Amino acid sequence: MSPVFPMLTVLSMFYYMCLRRRARTATRGEMNSRRAIESNTRALPINVEIVQYAKEVLDFSSHYGSENSMSYTMWNLAGIPNVYPSSGDFTQTAVFRTYGTWWDHCPSARLPFKRTPPTFCSQDYVELAFEEPVYPTAVHILETYHPGAVVRILACSANPYSQNPPAEVRWEILWSEAPSKVNGPQARQFTPCIKQINFPTNLIRLEVNSSLLDYYTELDAVVLHGVKERPVLSLKTSMIDISDSDEDEDEEKYGCGMDTLNKQFSIVTLREWPTNGYFDKLPYELIQLILSHLTVPDLCRLAQTCKLLYQHCCDPLQYIHLSLQPYWARINDTSLEYLQSRCTLIQWLNLSWTGNRGAISVSGFSRFLKVCGSELVRLELSCGHFLNETCLEVITEMCPNLQELNLSSCDKIPPQAFNHIAKMGSLRRLILYRTKVEQTALLSILNFCSELQHLSLGSCVMIEDYDLIASMMGAKCKKLRSLDLWRCKNITESGIAELASGCQLLEELDLGWCPTLQSSTGCFTNLARKLPNLQKLFLTANRSVCDTDIEELAANCTHLRQLDILGTRMVSPASLRKLLESCKDLSLLDVSFCSQIDNRVVLELNANFPNVFIKKSFTQ
Repeated sequence: MSPVFPMLTVLSMFYYMCLRRRARTATRGEMNSRRAIESNTRALPINVEIVQYAKEVLDFSSHYGSENSMSYTMWNLAGIPNVYPSSGDFTQTAVFRTYGTWWDHCPSARLPFKRTPPTFCSQDYVELAFEEPVYPTAVHILETYHPGAVVRILACSANPYSQNPPAEVRWEILWSEAPSKVNGPQARQFTPCIKQINFPTNLIRLEVNSSLLDYYTELDAVVLHGVKERPVLSLKTSMIDISDSDEDEDEEKYGCGMDTLNKQFSIVTLREWPTNGYFDKLPYELIQLILSHLTVPDLCRLAQTCKLLYQHCCDPLQYIHLSLQPYWARINDTSLEYLQSRCTLIQWLNLSWTGNRGAISVSGFSRFLKVCGSELVRLELSCGHFLNETCLEVITEMCPNLQELNLSSCDKIPPQAFNHIAKMGSLRRLILYRTKVEQTALLSILNFCSELQHLSLGSCVMIEDYDLIASMMGAKCKKLRSLDLWRCKNITESGIAELASGCQLLEELDLGWCPTLQSSTGCFTNLARKLPNLQKLFLTANRSVCDTDIEELAANCTHLRQLDILGTRMVSPASLRKLLESCKDLSLLDVSFCSQIDNRVVLELNANFPNVFIKKSFTQ
């Protein structure tokens, strides 16, 4: 290798550190005017503390359960505890859809967005409303199984029960920490030390990251402690300086850097510097490469330093891939307006979780896409509750090159709006998890979007005949590689046969909690024989899965990496041994609640096949 490459790497890192320091220097004047107060201040007891459980679950990103029941759903977080202090796997708790890193290692996994702040690691969220607005003094989270997933707790200034919506909705982080792995799955009451805020709240948001967990985390209840009057801080406080090394991390962790993001977007008056230092001597492309490591707030701050760096920070090439999800609480119409001139070449855009409670309007979203949508290839809009039929129509018209569309948990979009997606003939990936898509619209999508490779229809409860849907997939979607039919309520062996015959490139298939599938019809045997490329197969909670099915998988699906047969009563240890011996790449095997597979068998299999994570859940 030529010696010039190590030199370029060292030079890039040197200039990168210089730019970060210069970005901080741009706002040093206002930073020097304040000091950080140590977080262990004490509130004087000036009024009585109110203790209340969540009254209602307002919003959430995913859950393990069905839309038509209470088992394993987020709605279990409302009210008093159902399970705590017991430990184990209970249906009366709130459970998110995923855990661990298994979903990141399957064919449907999506590439991550670069420039995500290291302090933002949230994967899911749930928002809870309480009866009385209070100044929070404590938040207790009752975790009953595999605790440790909660990474952020936020409070909102908006009262969900008020008749008069506020002019401005503020979110404050009460507590935040990196994901941690707790020793043991036992129940606990999690009570982190929270920050005091200057407004009363009865809307609390929990954000979770389950990537370090060995199984699904289960939450039972949330208790909010608070007082009606704003606490008075005691005078016993200590002053500490804010060091250069901690400044950026502190701002991004607590959202302070985003409070002035819109102002920073719009700033045109530049700080006068004597010269541009050595930056004038660097090739344009090298400066662009160095800046590509900065987060969006860092780019905004750096743009204020000099004309040269302003030009670089506003270059559309810096915004080819843009994720605004980490800043969901601060993004609004004004943000999108300021970003328009910088995003004319954008190809990947992540607006997941943004725009709720009126922050982004239909007109603001439409104006942005009309300017910035022509090159879009990937659009993430998970939990975008501002979306309506007009928005989907605008996406169809303004994004002719779109290949990936994520509408997961966009449950406010009306059923008829999904007809517009059929016009997006270039789609490769479509995620409709927990949406109100209806059968007619979906048939039209499948008919015209024949390039689809990844399709998620999990928990789409308004589809009447999944056999008809599966038949259309088999006839039109020959390139399908992954298919999520989690909790589809009426697919039968007929639909499975059509699917297996027509979509033989399938590498991932989720048929978890599909109650109408029965092994006695030969549907699982047919899958194993027709789909030799399967890497992930979830047959969760299908009690009819038997030894014959496992043996067919062992014989035909030797590339299998993940298998979930939770709840079956018909699988013996002998068939599992055959599977493990045949499928050398197998890394996940969930045999929870499999009556013939006891802990002794699991220990034996773990000893003989140490590279496989074999999960056996329990209930006490």
